[in-house]
Amino acid sequence: MAAAALLRGATPGRGGPAWRWRLRAVPRRRLAHGAYCQGGGPKGGAAWACFLLGERALVRVRGPDSAPFLLGLLTNELPLPGSAAGSASAPARASYAHFLNVQGRTLYDVILYGLLEHSDEQPTFLLECDTSVLDALQRHLVLHRIRRRVTVEPCPELRVWAVLPCASEDASRAAPLQEKAEGTAILTRDPRTARMGWRLLSQDEGSALVPGARLGDLQDYHRHRYQQGVPEGIHDLPPGVALPLESNLAFMNGISFTKGCYIGQELTARTHHMGVIRKRLFPVQLSGPLPVGGVAPGTSVLTESGQAAGKYRAGQGDVGLALLRAEKVKGPLHIRTSESGLVALAASVPDWWPTATK
Repeated sequence: MAAAALLRGATPGRGGPAWRWRLRAVPRRRLAHGAYCQGGGPKGGAAWACFLLGERALVRVRGPDSAPFLLGLLTNELPLPGSAAGSASAPARASYAHFLNVQGRTLYDVILYGLLEHSDEQPTFLLECDTSVLDALQRHLVLHRIRRRVTVEPCPELRVWAVLPCASEDASRAAPLQEKAEGTAILTRDPRTARMGWRLLSQDEGSALVPGARLGDLQDYHRHRYQQGVPEGIHDLPPGVALPLESNLAFMNGISFTKGCYIGQELTARTHHMGVIRKRLFPVQLSGPLPVGGVAPGTSVLTESGQAAGKYRAGQGDVGLALLRAEKVKGPLHIRTSESGLVALAASVPDWWPTATK
């Protein structure tokens, strides 16, 4: 089945900062297993590492009113493609956004995918979300649908993959992905940052369908993501707890301050225009003996003198994210574990963040 049939179209128009994607035809073949090369060159000659994101799922939103419906709920503009001029692989876009509650706190983080609308198809968007909130997101959408001509349904036929270059350089400078002869897949640059490579949506159940790639270990994907300071899913962005600007939504191209109204806009816009964000999610590196099971979410982060600097949010092994006061991140920090031990914590500022924040 072609991806155009899967997505059933999208509305033309304007979108926020996003990357183009094309319908890629790639060979259906089994990919060799290998790990993402965090600090070195490709392993086994592979240029890319593909990670199956089993904890990410897709919701399809389609119908004549789908665009205005979603605009009233999301922090960002929609990924609306331009004219394809009859091309078989029409350009489209992806964008990143959050659903907020009425208090302006994050409910769900999503990556949205759109496809060029054809005259015989309805506008359609795919929303990539955390698998554990798939049902909750669908209920949230249906609750606000009211009388709009919109259909909300899961999209289990497509699986979500992350594609990262098997090299230490920026994903934007890696060798381009090439079209091949067989099969279909939807490929787009990750709209959050070039450091996160590409997103691949594929029907295939057994292969990542990227030429010159290896299957990567999911733990390597999450480790890379934490080192880049990119939150994803309910553990990094607890529903009803996380604030979008503290979660660096603006840095990740996830919010428009010029679009129309949406739920939770008032607090977010006021915080932005005040220009003061005292706490942010920072990538952190832990050193010292870690407790069995890792550091518990919400553990207090302390300065050398014992003052509160923030709280540990989530992580994997010795890397993670912590919500910290910006003025405290340059000094020595630590956390006290349940075993009464001390673990040193070093926060860093990602090099892809705006210069003014460093």
